[in-house]
Amino acid sequence: MKTRNLILTAIITALALVAFTIEAAIPPLTPIYGIKLGIANVFTLFTLYALGIKEAAAVLFLRILLGSIFTGQIVSFIYSLAGGILSFVLMVLLKKFFTLKQVWVLSVLSAVMHNIGQLLAAIFMTSSVQLVYYLPVLVISGIIAGAFTGLCAQLVLLRLKKWSENKL
Repeated sequence: MKTRNLILTAIITALALVAFTIEAAIPPLTPIYGIKLGIANVFTLFTLYALGIKEAAAVLFLRILLGSIFTGQIVSFIYSLAGGILSFVLMVLLKKFFTLKQVWVLSVLSAVMHNIGQLLAAIFMTSSVQLVYYLPVLVISGIIAGAFTGLCAQLVLLRLKKWSENKL
């Protein structure tokens, strides 16, 4: 079982990294800097429910580290890590309260937390508390992006559950 989880974690990490790299190459969807869908987060959320906490943490951390290196966005590593850690902690703490049909809600909450983490990192890095005025925009974008990525992960998890039940 350990080997199976290791292999699945590696495959999911590779897929998350591909999604992250592709999304980084796409021009911004909005004129507001830093807002994107966060498609790679689908893989972290999926892994949390399908494999567990340790595996999801590995997918998250490796995707952030390797994604920052591969895309040449080393400075964004700090922002992504701050947001990723806060988001992941919230996901782990709240996961037991959300069924597979409510994954999208957990994703919305974690996306907003991710944006708050990035904002805190930016305030720390720039010593500019005025960046807090950016929070309403980040909350709205987090809700939209979180709902989208959460629904994607939720659909895959529900289909896999249905498939495995029919297979038995």
